[in-house]
Amino acid sequence: MNDKYSQTKREQYGLRLAAQLCNQHFDAQPDATLDGPAVLRFTPVRQVNLFVVQQLLQQWTAEMGKLRSPYFNFEAPDVRQALTQFMNILSRRIKLARPAYEPLLARAITDTLTMAIDPVATFEHKLLGSQPTATAEQLREGLRYLDLDKDLYKGFVDTLTPGSALERDFLLNRFRLHQEANYKSHQPLEKLVAELSALLPLTEADLREDGPVSAAKAPEAPKTAEVPRFVSPAPAPEPAPAPPKAEPAPAALSESTAPAPVAASSAPAAPATVVPAPAAPAAIPAAAAPVEAPKPAAEPSRPLTEAAPAGVPLYEKLKAENPGSVPLGATLRTERPAATLADKAAPRVESLREAISINQRFSFINELFNGENMEYHTAIQHLDSLPTATAAKRYVSEDLTTKYGWVRKEEHVNKLLKLIDRKFA
Repeated sequence: MNDKYSQTKREQYGLRLAAQLCNQHFDAQPDATLDGPAVLRFTPVRQVNLFVVQQLLQQWTAEMGKLRSPYFNFEAPDVRQALTQFMNILSRRIKLARPAYEPLLARAITDTLTMAIDPVATFEHKLLGSQPTATAEQLREGLRYLDLDKDLYKGFVDTLTPGSALERDFLLNRFRLHQEANYKSHQPLEKLVAELSALLPLTEADLREDGPVSAAKAPEAPKTAEVPRFVSPAPAPEPAPAPPKAEPAPAALSESTAPAPVAASSAPAAPATVVPAPAAPAAIPAAAAPVEAPKPAAEPSRPLTEAAPAGVPLYEKLKAENPGSVPLGATLRTERPAATLADKAAPRVESLREAISINQRFSFINELFNGENMEYHTAIQHLDSLPTATAAKRYVSEDLTTKYGWVRKEEHVNKLLKLIDRKFA
């Protein structure tokens, strides 16, 4: 029974482990910040890192939703193109100081433990969010943030009819049946506990309602940022106005011109501040998905916030610098991210690196390059250096496909080929 495990104890452990890991990393260099690749490698438990990235994108979407104005046409093609470029550039400028990062890490650890204890709660909060209905395509977008038991969730999504909007309760009931029928494929809690215990001692008994009470008092999470809470079994609703036309987009990954180590930046920088924002599942500009007609439901938002001085929200900063011109998010559709420059009928792009949005970049790294940021970066750099579309496509279909075994990756490979077509159009 899932109710034999304590949500409070999971949260306390998340706070303690996050504090310990941050002490180890930041004590030697208090002013250090983390970029995208560093976030993806911060802990040896990949699921924890992915949940941190998901929270960043939720914060980002919330900020983007505030950048809107009734005085300007956000639907104009050149405006949408400029916004997409702005968001792509911003997504490569992740900079997290400890006060902003530690609460995200603590929540990610708690959610990872919940995932091993209650798959249904994870499906509800991490894939469904607060949407009243969802399609297979919308649910599939959330799979990119799952590593633990990913096949269990993917297997369920694969059983759904593409393009059909299904009611929330219907999906939850069907997933319960799917999980019960495939319980043997569920990773046991003991395995995750062993991985976390190598970082900070933990036993399964420590997580039970009737288990021993931890002697160490859980540290309080820094108050700098408010992050969406994923509480099982009854999460608190996250009431927030859905930003106008925001679209889903995944993972923010920092990218540099030359391959850089996936380690935290040691150069002192103004601490990044994650501004509290409504955790409404406002979606963010998707990566390489074709623009579709607006749909009623939005996928869980995935915010990402750039550092702003003195806790000033990004949109307020832009207002101060450019009075009367604060557009962003008004045109982003609620459930699908604004398409990348390559996906829309936009002018020819100069480089693949600049055309690939956060959502698409994360998908390529996670699905095509086995999570290796540097290998993705090297391949895109090489593609940008090739003189013709024919040479670029041959490199993808022969060299990369053979090297990484892209036998069942047609969807992502086709998106990459479409981007190549845009570059050489």
